[in-house]
Amino acid sequence: MKDGFIKVATATPKVVVADVEANVKEIISLIHKAAEEQVMVTVFPELCITGYTCGELFFQESLLKAAREGLLKIAKATRDKKGIFFVGLPFSYNGKLYNVAAGVGGGVIVGMVPKMHLPNYAEFYEARYFTEAEEGVAFAGLEGSKIPFAPKLLFEAADMQALKIGVEICEDLWVPNPPSVEMAEQGATLMVNLSASDAITGKARYRSQLVTNQSARLHCGYLYASAGNGESTQDVVYSGQSMIAENGHMLTKSPLFYEGLTVTEIDLERLIMERRRMNTFPKKGQNPGYTTSFWLQKEAPVEDWWQSVETTLTRSINPMPFVPSDSNTRKERCEEIFEIQARGLVKRLEHTHCKTAVIGISGGLDSTLALLVTARAYDILGMDRSGILAVTMPGFGTTDRTYENAVAMVNCMGATLKEVSIVKAVRQHFADIGQEETVHDVTYENCQARERTQILMDLANKENGMVIGTGDMSELALGWATYNGDHMSMYGVNVSIPKTLVRHLVSYYAEVLADDALKTVLMDVLDTPVSPELLPPEDGRISQKTEDIVGPYELHDFVLYYVLRFGFSPGKIYRLACIAFAQTYDKETIVKWMKIFYRRFFAQQFKRSCLPDGPKVGTVAVSPRGDLRMPSDASSAIWLREVEEI
Repeated sequence: MKDGFIKVATATPKVVVADVEANVKEIISLIHKAAEEQVMVTVFPELCITGYTCGELFFQESLLKAAREGLLKIAKATRDKKGIFFVGLPFSYNGKLYNVAAGVGGGVIVGMVPKMHLPNYAEFYEARYFTEAEEGVAFAGLEGSKIPFAPKLLFEAADMQALKIGVEICEDLWVPNPPSVEMAEQGATLMVNLSASDAITGKARYRSQLVTNQSARLHCGYLYASAGNGESTQDVVYSGQSMIAENGHMLTKSPLFYEGLTVTEIDLERLIMERRRMNTFPKKGQNPGYTTSFWLQKEAPVEDWWQSVETTLTRSINPMPFVPSDSNTRKERCEEIFEIQARGLVKRLEHTHCKTAVIGISGGLDSTLALLVTARAYDILGMDRSGILAVTMPGFGTTDRTYENAVAMVNCMGATLKEVSIVKAVRQHFADIGQEETVHDVTYENCQARERTQILMDLANKENGMVIGTGDMSELALGWATYNGDHMSMYGVNVSIPKTLVRHLVSYYAEVLADDALKTVLMDVLDTPVSPELLPPEDGRISQKTEDIVGPYELHDFVLYYVLRFGFSPGKIYRLACIAFAQTYDKETIVKWMKIFYRRFFAQQFKRSCLPDGPKVGTVAVSPRGDLRMPSDASSAIWLREVEEI
């Protein structure tokens, strides 16, 4: 379970109704396949040993006896397997018949969970045959063994608390208060559901939403296996739909009427991290009556064995975690973010009674986004866009391309353009402090950045306005901002927008909201290298490219997301990055820029500790007032040491 990943699977066998021998053979075949793929947790459908649609045959002792014998045979088939497998069968206990999920592994039956909620409507008449589970823990006798038999039974890998499994059976998930809620409260991180759900129009989508939402509410992994081909089609057809969700995301699902295994990986560490940061998540022990059955007993310490297993990852890793991969979702998200940014600025403009919004326009991505957001805020307030004072401040590094784009953009947006060259003022400042203009060091660059900020601040005072900050979250994470220069504003609309998302927001505006003239300008801005333009151009072109100096923003944003969102270790982030950027960067390049990220992230916290106000738009932000209460003088030694050991 290195880095918290375990391989899991749902298994849908082709059953033969009431032919236990045939079904057991099929189940064991899938168990062998799951073991070959190193699956740790596999869940089969409800009543799969006999078939769900046996009807009155459930009252036949011959069928029940065959099911018991079949379960024992399945358990023995797991003797040399490392995983745990959940299968369904009818089971007679104390004179009553129960719909049971049995957990088997290591050659034994680990425990049995009877179904708690029995449907008795439409085509489902389970209450005619089965008894609802009763509270309390009992022990069922089977071939001389005493097996835990209880609805509130959890399955835990010995000495590995990160993996605790709760069991639901079909209808249990569909009731107003599913048992999995209490199971999560008791520490269950993975839910398995043995189901037999029919295929009717529209149900597949609803079923997917149900599973996904439950995994989100409980911060858990959820494995849902449904009966399919081979079940009786006398009145309905069974879906065979299997799904695996994690924390609100559908990792994988089978097509309808599928047979076989559906395999992926669950990140238990991610789930634990989510629960740690949520102090409203119920604490273990609040709901008594639960018991735990342990499995995976080994001579060697289980913790050591688990940590040595490196699960091969097949799940998709988005190289841009801040940007939805689905185009429709991305458009919806971009519109939502624009509105959040604009509404934050609307409130600040109303509160301060400002008449003017002052923005420094460079022709780059960040200032472009800030202008677009400010224009929307003005539209919401019914204010004339001419009240937006867009200031271009050409200096030693300004190129014709960025200057012309800045001017054209302001004109297209209907804002007021003001040009103030900083060259004369900066040269005077150089003379005042004894800085040689030919020495292109950090002083040379920062003098320009601070001069621009002074101009904006003073213009805001003069015009009864406020300075709108343009810097983004990626720059703040890396400290790529001049302290008390572009680092400072009166309201930073981009403060929680990473650079990769800035690009998509501007692209969305160009494609969906802009007229032809503005679109042309925005597309050229998108095509311009990211640069502060503080060093003289070479042959009229940008000479200072940010990503050549601090590294690719897509890599830094990837690291930033997993550092702040989940607290993952550098080793785990590196592992994920190697998968996500397999076609883009080699491993040495990834390690190189990860070192830069951690070094700068820790060293530059002092800039984030005194950030101006700005709206949070996503789950990751760096505001010192809520999201990142980090000391400015913390050591990065632990993290850098781990990067060095990669």
